[in-house]
Amino acid sequence: MVTAILVYITAATPEDATSIGTAIVGERLAACANVIPGMTSIYRWEGEVRQDSETVLILKTTEDRLDALTARVRALHPYDLPCVVALPIRGGNQAFLDWIAGEVAD
Repeated sequence: MVTAILVYITAATPEDATSIGTAIVGERLAACANVIPGMTSIYRWEGEVRQDSETVLILKTTEDRLDALTARVRALHPYDLPCVVALPIRGGNQAFLDWIAGEVAD
């Protein structure tokens, strides 16, 4: 059984997120990308607490595509250490989940 997942990524700008999402979907590493601008991140980096405006990129894919997707995001992303984390999808519209699997199938 194919397991669908969501991949949560942050980017500095909507343009960066859109560029990454377009490449990933175009390469069939994800079925869909959602770009959500206007998020505020508060984080510790290099010993300092920082706050920046960022854009959220959510990708819908399958577990078996995660390693390739992560490697590609790391190659495309301007950050030294991009946030790329996967979240399981535990259920939902089975027809939609099947669509995700079909879009990223080899």
